[in-house]
Amino acid sequence: MPDHFHWLIELQNIELSKLIGRTKSRSTVALNRALGRVGPLWQEGFHDRAIRREEDLQAVARYIVANPLRAGLVKKAGEYPLWDAIWV
Repeated sequence: MPDHFHWLIELQNIELSKLIGRTKSRSTVALNRALGRVGPLWQEGFHDRAIRREEDLQAVARYIVANPLRAGLVKKAGEYPLWDAIWV
């Protein structure tokens, strides 16, 4: 997606807020360097949703993979270069 991303992750030995903070920090540094720019890249905060039941994983994964389809970026999910999900 050009303006946001969805992740389906299983946290192991790290708090979600720390993972998001590191991701935002490292991607901002890399993109600013590559684009010759300075300043913030991401908005503050993030939205999360916990999956509590194992049987909900596949439905959530399919929703995420189909997001570029709903946005009209591709005609088939496999055409989107950044899709990947072990749960699909």
